[in-house]
Amino acid sequence: MDVTIKNHESSNHLNLQVDKKHISDYQHLLAGFWIRFWAYIIDLIVIGSINRMIVNPLFNLLGWDGKWFVFSPMSIAASLIFFAYFVLMTKYFQQTLGKMIFGIKVVSTKTNTLDWGTILFRELIGRYISKTIWILYLVVAFTPKKQGLHDIFADTQVFHEKLYTKHLRNLNERKNLLEDTQER
Repeated sequence: MDVTIKNHESSNHLNLQVDKKHISDYQHLLAGFWIRFWAYIIDLIVIGSINRMIVNPLFNLLGWDGKWFVFSPMSIAASLIFFAYFVLMTKYFQQTLGKMIFGIKVVSTKTNTLDWGTILFRELIGRYISKTIWILYLVVAFTPKKQGLHDIFADTQVFHEKLYTKHLRNLNERKNLLEDTQER
């Protein structure tokens, strides 16, 4: 692959050869706890807005205000909206609106695409467990691949779409990189 760099001060062109094999040395940067947390907060705002603009007025219009008990028709509809949002957005876009804003995406560690089984397991069962015991979201901060329990169970990861990190293949490359950064 050839790269041409033009110097603005003079009209000289510098042609560089880029070695294609080094492009594969880079991999997507994994999304950590905080960026996923803020994306989830935005998703909760979106879901809450949908419920307040559509579900609540509809049930109030029907006279079912939802103040009966925990499993009222209004709370069941709100739960369906919650799970449908995560399942459908992840299946068709590999990301929710919160993830889109922060540029992070869900990918499978086993296949190239996310199938329905993986999505349903990750978003229904995994999210239900994490929502019930909310402290389990902190698992993302402490796992080496920055996976939550729902990611581990469904064999998925969340990474930045446009951020990459250099994959160092062996100990000598790591040592050379460390020496180069210390010399600067």
